[in-house]
Amino acid sequence: MLQPSTLKFLKDLSKNNNKPWFDAHRKQYDDAKKDFETFIQVVIDKHGLKDETIREQEAKKSMFRINRDVRFSKDKSPYKNNMGASIKRGGRKSIFAGYYIHLEPGQSFVGGGIWMPMPTEMKKVRQEIDYCYDEFKKIVQAKKFTTIYGDLYKEEGIGLSRVPQGFEKDNPAAEYLKLKSWIAMQSVKDTELTVKDLVKKTLVAFETLQPMIQFINRSLDSAE
Repeated sequence: MLQPSTLKFLKDLSKNNNKPWFDAHRKQYDDAKKDFETFIQVVIDKHGLKDETIREQEAKKSMFRINRDVRFSKDKSPYKNNMGASIKRGGRKSIFAGYYIHLEPGQSFVGGGIWMPMPTEMKKVRQEIDYCYDEFKKIVQAKKFTTIYGDLYKEEGIGLSRVPQGFEKDNPAAEYLKLKSWIAMQSVKDTELTVKDLVKKTLVAFETLQPMIQFINRSLDSAE
């Protein structure tokens, strides 16, 4: 579980996203960051018992910086209004698929997968889905998976309008081959963030996602 003060800090930050306010509330930020880090480490330690590929990961190194890169953005707010952690084989910046936790009042979620891989890795994932579609379909259409995640994220801009070159137009896996990212997300309500069941909810979500993570990473092994 997370502390209510952590959510309060992020809510206050969204209303006061400027350096003077942040500097004046540095202690609250440090406390919130530590609280989130502690939660992430608990999740890593517990899920690492089932997924050995993340067993050695550290929460501190899995978390994203709160500072925004504003160089190419019209929004010059210096800070993110959220905290996030990417937990995966090889560390946060590796090419592999992994788990993700996003903490943002009103918009929190848990899940994971692989987001916008480079062309070489994207081709490998698509080929694996094509070659082993029955296996992939069984994973993402399993009752537990659809109960928790519904389906893979398919919002506008995350996929191609046509089946990519090299695959038949009537390929049975077409809807998944068109994707440029393969991720699943489960929303977490604010009221669920500050109760003990948060760890359990996260672990169940990760355990359900693990077969898809393994499937994707199997296709990427030759790219290490």
